Amino acid sequence: MMTPYLLRLLCLCLAAFFVIHSAVGLVVSLGGAVAMRAARRMRPRSAGRFLLALRLLPAAVALLVVGGLCVPSYLWLESEGGAEEVGAGCLAAAMLAAALWTLSTARGVRAAVRSARHARQSERLGRRSTLPGSPLHGSPLPVWIVDAPGPLLALVGVFGSRLLISRPVMSALSPAQLAAALRHEEAHRVSRDNLKRLLMLLAPGLLPGFHGFDTIERGWARFTEWAADDDAVAGDAHLSLSLAAALVRIARLAGTPPALPLAASFLGDSREISARVDRLLSPAPAAPVRPRNGAAVATGVALAAGCAACMLHPATLAYAHGIIEQLIH
Repeated sequence: MMTPYLLRLLCLCLAAFFVIHSAVGLVVSLGGAVAMRAARRMRPRSAGRFLLALRLLPAAVALLVVGGLCVPSYLWLESEGGAEEVGAGCLAAAMLAAALWTLSTARGVRAAVRSARHARQSERLGRRSTLPGSPLHGSPLPVWIVDAPGPLLALVGVFGSRLLISRPVMSALSPAQLAAALRHEEAHRVSRDNLKRLLMLLAPGLLPGFHGFDTIERGWARFTEWAADDDAVAGDAHLSLSLAAALVRIARLAGTPPALPLAASFLGDSREISARVDRLLSPAPAAPVRPRNGAAVATGVALAAGCAACMLHPATLAYAHGIIEQLIH
């Protein structure tokens, strides 16, 4: 197929993204069980960060190579004169990449729109209240009390998150249990877990119609809930008991929690409640707060700068252009 200069560049970028994303994604997908075993040896917060990084790694590596190698080498070394043929393999890979991005973008946008719509509806139909704050949040925490039939307690939205509580939950929990549950949701807000959910929704799957990262995403959700529990109780035995009791009481309420997009639900996955209660009944001591390591940050910046310099070196770009020519044809 004969294509002009810029259209050929677009096909190249999409095809290169698909090839690199598929290769890295396949390794991550096949290594999901190994990654979960490694995550179990970490603290929940570190395990969540580790699994999130793995989930976003294929797309990040593919975008880095496309933006740092493919585009500069093509613009520098590819002639602009006339149209040039693009092979069927390159065109097929480009179409698959376009399908991946279309599906993931639609998934993320749909979830964001539904979340915003639900938040506006809750503001309109619910009643705003201010419940006692906690050490995780310096001021009283604003919530919306809604007439949902199910046991609803969730932090909804990415930016300007809203905490929604149904009346059955308000009636079922004692003041101590409610305060512990609010600390849990505040921990989700502080760690921006809903933003991380959105990033995973926007990250493409392995193939159109085949996600491939379910094990890693379920593991991330589990360790994220454990981390929020740990942050909420901070090693305090009384808070642990209150939070465990709140979990049990809400889980026993009649009805099914509504499925909310981009929401950190207090119950989380119902299959994980027993494990969370067991952890709370035997809490680990609070981890000491470690100061930021300036040397590690400086090393990371230096490595990133070194990688950028290597990628933009003329020899590297020339080698990349040779691979590009093979991919196009």
